Amino acid sequence: MECLENSVVGRLLLPLWYVVWRWYEGSGLCRFLRGVSRVWTRWFHGSALMDLLVRDGIFPKAWRDSFFCALAETLINLPAAILHWIYRKGKFLFDHSFFAQLGFAIGNQTPAAIGWLMVGIMLYPYEHWDNRYSLLGFLLMAALLVMGGMRNRNLRVDLKSVGPYPLIFAGAVFLSWPVSYSSTLSMRFLFFHITAMLCVGVTVSAVEHVDDLKRLAGFATLALFGTSAYGVVQRIQGVEVNYSYVDPLLNEGMPGRVYSVFENPNAFGEVLVMLIPLAVALVLCSRSWWGRIGAVCAAAVGVIALGMTYNRASWIGAVFAAAVFVFLWNRRLIPAFLILGLCAIPFLPDTIFNRILTIFNLEDSSTSSRFPLYAAALRMIETRPIRGAGLGTDAVRLAIKDMNLYHGTAPFVHSHNLYLQIWLETGLLGVVSYVAAMICGLKSAAKACKLHCPHEVRLITIGAAAAVAGILVDCLADYLWNYPRVMVIFWFLFAILLSGVKLARRYAQKAEMGGAGL
Repeated sequence: MECLENSVVGRLLLPLWYVVWRWYEGSGLCRFLRGVSRVWTRWFHGSALMDLLVRDGIFPKAWRDSFFCALAETLINLPAAILHWIYRKGKFLFDHSFFAQLGFAIGNQTPAAIGWLMVGIMLYPYEHWDNRYSLLGFLLMAALLVMGGMRNRNLRVDLKSVGPYPLIFAGAVFLSWPVSYSSTLSMRFLFFHITAMLCVGVTVSAVEHVDDLKRLAGFATLALFGTSAYGVVQRIQGVEVNYSYVDPLLNEGMPGRVYSVFENPNAFGEVLVMLIPLAVALVLCSRSWWGRIGAVCAAAVGVIALGMTYNRASWIGAVFAAAVFVFLWNRRLIPAFLILGLCAIPFLPDTIFNRILTIFNLEDSSTSSRFPLYAAALRMIETRPIRGAGLGTDAVRLAIKDMNLYHGTAPFVHSHNLYLQIWLETGLLGVVSYVAAMICGLKSAAKACKLHCPHEVRLITIGAAAAVAGILVDCLADYLWNYPRVMVIFWFLFAILLSGVKLARRYAQKAEMGGAGL
């Protein structure tokens, strides 16, 4: 603050800010907003929604202390346990070996390695991308975790923190392959899901300290700035209008939609919805001015790029993410957030405002074309409600074609709804366990935000929870996993959420033990 006050900008703007703030403190608007905030807070604390958020789920709570969880962790950590036994037997040799010490040191830096891997995944150009890079990368991360765990017993696969529902969903994914309408077509997609499973398991297990969590959020923010800046450069250079993405009659004058390194503007918009809340969290929790300035730049460029995608579902998801962020951070600011949001509408560019007006316009071709997709998906679900059509869009598309269930004009690629598509691919068990995993994760994050934990853990957990909530709303109108690396980014975000919950609980337990000791 002192640096800002002594700067030229500070000397010019701070006196004006103090005048405005003093006026606001004594104004009727301030008294009105505070009154609304008090009423809102009292209502919320006595509401059913509050009860839903704070109530522990029976199954997740029982899972952490169950025999099955202990057995699963023992089996999956058996290689690391054997290596640790070897290390203890040859401790003198390993401790005096340069290469062994180098391997242990690299293994202890697995969170940083994961961060750099995700930067590469998010910034690599689409035309040169191969989805095998993600799989090989996370296999390497798993090897690093085992290498570090040879000496450090804390580096173990942590299934307690992952929770039961993601594991059930993983089981549903594996089961959907052999019962697929075409197991050959589903094989490729099975490896995409295995990559996501490795991402969640290794990331949650590797995060042991608050600095690890901040590092992952920092790498995500770095990737946000890089991909967003490239999207802005695309707009400056000019993007050709693709009429398969937009109805030219209802969006006259709208420029081409930017897509950065993701080929599709919808995919780019979804990535931005997932990353911007993490950057905002870093703005609030960074201890250095340089860190805050960097996070502000990344978030600002990300918001600008999000507008340039003209992705309506992502705009709605971003607004919902912002509301969840404010709600978890400081509920008293909800009324002010709503008022500021309404006041910002007149300042939107005409092309964005006109695009918003087409959201509920059924004459828009990109909207009306989705209803035959939904109808075909529901017919397919009626045909195979329990086991689904099989893993992957290719198997689903083949089944719908052979059964003549789709009667639209545009080609059937996917159902344009994540939840319908998961049901189509993995059956009833898959969609139920997926939704349960998301709800349980968000509830755990909401509770973790109230625990006694470091400021950074709380805010990054809030950012991850807001991003997950926003993208879940976005996915009501699109299929997030159509691009496998966007799928990896989603599960990486979910892993950050689970890691934040894990650390918050750990710090809260330490605080309770310290208090009990006193």
